[in-house]
Order: sequence, then structure tokens, then C-alpha cells
Amino acid sequence: MKRASTGRRKSVDKALTLLIPWVPLADAEAIRDRANDRKLRTLPPAIAVWLATITHIRHEHTDYDAMLEDGYERDAARHFIVDDINAVLTRWHATRLLDPEEETEPGSAV
Repeated sequence: MKRASTGRRKSVDKALTLLIPWVPLADAEAIRDRANDRKLRTLPPAIAVWLATITHIRHEHTDYDAMLEDGYERDAARHFIVDDINAVLTRWHATRLLDPEEETEPGSAV
């Protein structure tokens, strides 16, 4: 697996700090890794960090996966967890919150 360049990693680190300055270290590491993943590496760092942050929070800090297991459709489950995601973003002093109408991951089923 090819690693992100040093410049890319620095740009992701800066974007992460600007977006969610109070993110706990363990969460920051997971978000950083996801933002540097090959699937997001072609995106600008700020966009990759935003998508990685929302995905991480969705899977690690909400009932999203349990809802899917209970038979909820993906879009319905995402609708019901927007407030939970925004609560985490608020705790982390995010400079942006998730808009329920926003498409967070175009073309992704994650």
C-alpha cells in the first residue's frame, strides 16, 4: 500500500486541526488515516478530512451500524443520526456541522 506524501500528510494534519481542534487523539489518528486512504487521497485535504470525520463519527460514535443491522435503509439510518454526529462535532469544537441535506460521500456505500 502506497503511503500519502509528506506534503499530503501535513496538509491533512492542518485541515484536521482547523476543522475539529478538540478532537481526541485516538479519533484524530483514525480520521487522519482515513483521510489519507487511497480512496480519499485524490480529494483536496479539507474535503478528505471532512468526509473522513463524518464517516468516523458515524461508525464509532453513533448507532448507525446497529440501525443497519436492525434493517434500516442506509439513507434512513443516516437521517436519524445527524443530530448525534453534530453533537460530537460540537464537543470537538468543529468549525462546521453536518447539514442533513448534504451528501457526505458521493458514490459511497460506507
